[in-house]
Amino acid sequence: MWLLLVAIASIIIWNAVSQKMLKSSKKKNKGKILTLMSAGTLSTLILTASLFQSITF
Repeated sequence: MWLLLVAIASIIIWNAVSQKMLKSSKKKNKGKILTLMSAGTLSTLILTASLFQSITF
């Protein structure tokens, strides 16, 4: 269940990053973009680690 919540949060975060990147350069808030990208990267790493742990060889 928690993995589903992390996946949904990751989608929302990366969507927010893409929306911020589409804004004109004068309106971009670099601090907010950096924070969102850090959170998106962390959530992606959590999902990737969970995926590799569930794979059996």
